[in-house]
Amino acid sequence: MGRSYIRKTGLLVLVFVQTTFCFSQKPNIVLIVADDLGWTDLACYGSDFYETPNLDQLAAKGMKFTQAYAACNVCSPSRAAIMTGKYPARTHITDWIKGHQRPYARLLPPDWTMQLPLEETTIAELLKSQGYATASIGKWHLGDDEKYYPEHQGFDVNIGGYYKGSPTSYFSPYKNPRLKDGVTGEQLTDRLADEAIQFISTTHNRPFFVYLPFYAVHTPLKAKDEDLSYFKAKIDTSKNHQNPVYAGLIKNMDRNIGKLINALQQLQLDKNTLVIFTSDNGGLIGNRQNREKQVTSNYPLREGKGTAYEGGTRVPAIFYWAEHIKPGSTDTPIISMDMFSTIAGVAGLHGKDIPVNDGADISPLLLKQEKLSNRNLYWHYPHYHSQGATPYSAILEGDTKLIYYYETGKKELYNLKNDIGERHDLSDKEKGNTERLYLSLQKWLKETNAQLPVINPNFDKKEK
Repeated sequence: MGRSYIRKTGLLVLVFVQTTFCFSQKPNIVLIVADDLGWTDLACYGSDFYETPNLDQLAAKGMKFTQAYAACNVCSPSRAAIMTGKYPARTHITDWIKGHQRPYARLLPPDWTMQLPLEETTIAELLKSQGYATASIGKWHLGDDEKYYPEHQGFDVNIGGYYKGSPTSYFSPYKNPRLKDGVTGEQLTDRLADEAIQFISTTHNRPFFVYLPFYAVHTPLKAKDEDLSYFKAKIDTSKNHQNPVYAGLIKNMDRNIGKLINALQQLQLDKNTLVIFTSDNGGLIGNRQNREKQVTSNYPLREGKGTAYEGGTRVPAIFYWAEHIKPGSTDTPIISMDMFSTIAGVAGLHGKDIPVNDGADISPLLLKQEKLSNRNLYWHYPHYHSQGATPYSAILEGDTKLIYYYETGKKELYNLKNDIGERHDLSDKEKGNTERLYLSLQKWLKETNAQLPVINPNFDKKEK
């Protein structure tokens, strides 16, 4: 066992690596992260309108997780959690960068971190130290300054990743400083998938890690004309989902994932490539007053992106690896940070080889069907969001979830097994359980050095 050092801004980050690489045996990894895709936005997760045949096939051939969670109800914290394996509370990246401004709200957010610090060891840096070629192709949104962009965070290649969290345009010209414009009318998701395939095609003589965070399905929504026409003709107002533009974006994303899988098969790489698909937070509802103008629905989950409820954090997650992962579905809870340790584990890293983090290596579950140890999951969002969140923290223990709101001190308790829609607050009926979980949550907040909101001296009761 040898040592390798990653130098970032004068800090030496120590990681342990094998002195001899066996490229032919190291598995390739493709991590696809959709943007704002809700838990029920795939057909295999219950959509009655959106069409996702390629992802449905991946789910049928791989492991589908029915209780996967994003680390936060908004994007930047979850993306940082994937990169570092650490809770947002620990890194202090607790809101989308740069967050909503509420100068007259009852509470002020803490002085939180608005970039992925270069001192953090990313999964890309860890894999690069193991001989992997690394590429980030798509959304980044982890710091405004160029020095925090993917090319400075362990990625050999950065295509399309910069400070913005939403696409300026889904069609070329993109106005993206890290993505050259294509021919007029070229579609962004098509382009990113093509770039990923090109990288794989030219790099497959060594192990590769492709991080493919699509901008889809983030607003402002715009679909291909043919997809839009198709779904407009299919609208049924009795269905739960009925947004034709959103449906078109999902269909095109699914189409490109199918194209990527086909490329892996043609290159005879599918049997040595782990493909992971997930989302960074729950689906955006948007307009709550007019159902026809809503972006999506997360029913039967409550609410969506930017809220404390399941609709804000529960996401789809599919793991596919031909001839390695047996087809199946599991309700084992997993969360964004698990990607770090799992990818490291699949790459052959274990124990001291991996920097300390908050994630679990779920590869034994994926490859050997071994059960994971029971653990609590946590969320910390000391901010306000336009979709409804006020500063809160939450804990999930088994089927029981407690949410604590900082403005009022209110505690809500739900049993997700019996009440997945979080309609029945049990805090009054189960006061002992509520207090016990609250104390566990407080202990975790101290352990992670979580930043708390503070009283706002400029609070104005008239602010809405």
